[in-house]
Amino acid sequence: MLEAVLFDWGDTLMRFAYDETLVEAGHRAGLEAIGRDGLPELEQLVPHFRERYEQFFWTPGTIEEIEYPGLVRQLFGDFDVELSDVELGRFLEAEHAAWDPARQLAAHTPALLEALRDRGLKLGLVSNAFDPGWLLHRDLEQMGLADRLDFAVFSSEVGKRKPHPVIFEHALAALGVAPGVALFVGDRLYEDVRGAGEVGMTTALALWFRADENPEGGEPDFQAFTQMDVLNIADRLREA
Repeated sequence: MLEAVLFDWGDTLMRFAYDETLVEAGHRAGLEAIGRDGLPELEQLVPHFRERYEQFFWTPGTIEEIEYPGLVRQLFGDFDVELSDVELGRFLEAEHAAWDPARQLAAHTPALLEALRDRGLKLGLVSNAFDPGWLLHRDLEQMGLADRLDFAVFSSEVGKRKPHPVIFEHALAALGVAPGVALFVGDRLYEDVRGAGEVGMTTALALWFRADENPEGGEPDFQAFTQMDVLNIADRLREA
C-alpha cells in the first residue's frame, strides 16, 4: 500500500534552464547588492570563478555537497576582499534572484500534487541543490509548492548529495513512512533511481523534461512520460 510520493525538484517538478549567462548575471547582481568600493570587477570575478570553482558544481558522482556561502567567501578572498555576514547574505540573495527566470515550473505540477494529496498520500521533495536552504525554501513558497508538500530537504541542508542514502532517509523519517511504502519520482538514473532504489523505495523515472542515460544508474520500476503517468502509477501502487 502506497503512503507517500517523494519528488526530485529540477527537471522533475520544475525545469532549471541553465545557460552560460547565468553566472555573469548572478555575479553582477551580487556585486551591485554589496555596493561598496574595493570589490573585484565583474570581468575579473567571473573568469576566476569559472577557472577555479565552477568544476565543483558539475563533477559527476560527487556525494559531498559544497558549502556554497564559504566558497563565495573564498572567491572574494582570492581578491583580498573580506565579506561581512551581511554582505555575504546580500550577494547570495541577489545572485539567487537573478536566476529566477531559469526556474520554470512544470505546467501540471500543482495539479499533480493536489491530486496525490486528495488521495491521502504524503508528499515530499528531495533535491540536490547547493544554495542555502533559506533561499531554496523561499523558491518553493514563491512557486506555490511549499503548501502542497509535507516536507522538503535539499542537499545543502544535510551536506550529502543524492544518491547518498542519508538525504532520502532524512525525508522518509520526517514524513513518518517506511521506504517500502514510498514512491520516488526523479529524472536521473544515478542520483534518483539508484539512490532511492537502494534505500528500498519504489522508483519512477521522470521523462517529460529529459531522457537520462547513465551506465551507473539504476533500473526504474516505472517510467513516467508525463506527469499524469505519475498519478496512474500511484493509483496502481495504492491498490496493490
